[in-house]
Amino acid sequence: MSSSNRISSEITPEQAAAIAAAFEQLKTALAPVLIINLTAEERKATLKMGDKTIAFVSKTLEYATQNPLLVPNYIDLAEAKKDNKLASDIYGIFQQLSTLLRAMEDTGMVAGSEAYEAALVIYHSIKGASRSNVPGTQTMHDDLKQRFPGRGKQKPSPEQ
Repeated sequence: MSSSNRISSEITPEQAAAIAAAFEQLKTALAPVLIINLTAEERKATLKMGDKTIAFVSKTLEYATQNPLLVPNYIDLAEAKKDNKLASDIYGIFQQLSTLLRAMEDTGMVAGSEAYEAALVIYHSIKGASRSNVPGTQTMHDDLKQRFPGRGKQKPSPEQ
């Protein structure tokens, strides 16, 4: 087991409140545009845009603006441009949030790993103390071992 401590930090109550307020501001600011809630089937069937597709769509709409006779009558070019702008804006926000989410995921993973590793070492210490009949440790061990159901010594089946 590693004994390195890669992170030693905390989120203060003030920081937690500021983060919650920032999320509320973000939700409020995005509420007018985040009005779609797709089903799994709709998500699967919907055309998706990535970096290359965004560039393709932008260039196509640019050509359409320069050559309006090439645009079919049933296409509302102004609406297509508006949709593209919204998609690009949302994608930019999404990229920023993705970077933040990845950093949060990584930090949470390391902090959780370190806490879990310490807990396992302590658990094994309690388990050893319980086996040595140290007073009060059997109750702790019985409580904690529930985390690992189905492990440990198996009772022999009646057939054995």
